[in-house]
Amino acid sequence: METQDSNGLNKASRTLLLIGVLFVAINLRPALSSIGPLVDMIRNDVGLSDTLLGLLTTLPLIAFGIVSTITPLFTKRFGIGNTLLGALILLTLGIIVRSVGGVFELYLGTILLGIAIAFGNVLIPALIKRNFPHKAGFVTSLYSGIMSLGAAVAAGLSFPLAVEFNLGWRGSLSVWAVLAAIALIIWIPNLKRLDRSVPSRSFKDAMKKLSGSLLVWKMALYMGLQSWAFYVILAWLPAILIDRGFEASYAGWMLSLSQATGIIGAIVIPIWAGSRKDQRLIIVSLIIVEVLALLGLMIPGIGMVELWVGLIGMVLGGTFGLALLLIVLRSKDAETAAELSGIVQSIGYLIAATGPFIVGVIYDLTQVWNYALGLLIAIAIIKLVMGIDVGKDKKV
Repeated sequence: METQDSNGLNKASRTLLLIGVLFVAINLRPALSSIGPLVDMIRNDVGLSDTLLGLLTTLPLIAFGIVSTITPLFTKRFGIGNTLLGALILLTLGIIVRSVGGVFELYLGTILLGIAIAFGNVLIPALIKRNFPHKAGFVTSLYSGIMSLGAAVAAGLSFPLAVEFNLGWRGSLSVWAVLAAIALIIWIPNLKRLDRSVPSRSFKDAMKKLSGSLLVWKMALYMGLQSWAFYVILAWLPAILIDRGFEASYAGWMLSLSQATGIIGAIVIPIWAGSRKDQRLIIVSLIIVEVLALLGLMIPGIGMVELWVGLIGMVLGGTFGLALLLIVLRSKDAETAAELSGIVQSIGYLIAATGPFIVGVIYDLTQVWNYALGLLIAIAIIKLVMGIDVGKDKKV
């Protein structure tokens, strides 16, 4: 008879569950990263201002911040498996709605898919804690790596789908509903593999306990500042390079390079971190590399732009994977992981949503990008201060 784990699953069932998790993961970024390359086409078609177009990126982050906190309410009522099923249905619906109508449908669909992705963001770390606790580093590396891969592929294919395949911006955006529907079909058989557990405490009691923990707030700040830096680079790196005299095409390739090296970081760092009980050395190492790379970008005379951009991408991808892994490692059980993931990601994404706007204001006032890069260095140092405590081997 084949050996079963504490959740009653054999090796084959765990493998099928992992495949389901990865199909959920690959759907958590394409709906977001596919919008950027199509902004000009959307503007020309529906006549939105730059401010309103910016909401298409900001609204999902706001949804992440609001919905993440209340996600444990759904898991306590419906279980992780059913909540993820509902999220995949909502994601598919949101992508379709965003792609079929006018301005109202564009924003409604964006809100719906933002809510759906928020559920996935919060629940995958909890599921890893529950079903893959002894391989948390490896599974987190697969999960965060495939998330980054999904973002990079969608960003790269979005414009060609619209232009070269004559799908237009609506058709290009709607393609990702097919990927979400495939994940939905693959996820359904996993419902029987995820027995619902009886909650040990109410949502109110859990939030009261977690919000009173200094470690939780440090984790939230670490997660938030990491995402803050990521979205600033995503939004402004091409503009920084163009301002330095580089061609727009080169600046675009550098953004792609940062996303590609981010995949490497998202895969490698969680495996390294998962093999250790204490993650402080990893956190310090990542911050040192990040600061050096930002300094390299601040001094144009040094050159080696590809090196600095590649390092920044790798560090931010790795830090994202590490932040997700820390949620798993600092939780004592799956229920705590869902609650911790909710509060940490809620605060984190609300912080992240301010990044591109703040940097844009700084540049508008100074017309010098080095002030923004200097702020990123300051953010990295604050991350280091938060990370020193977060990296210690202890539970929330």
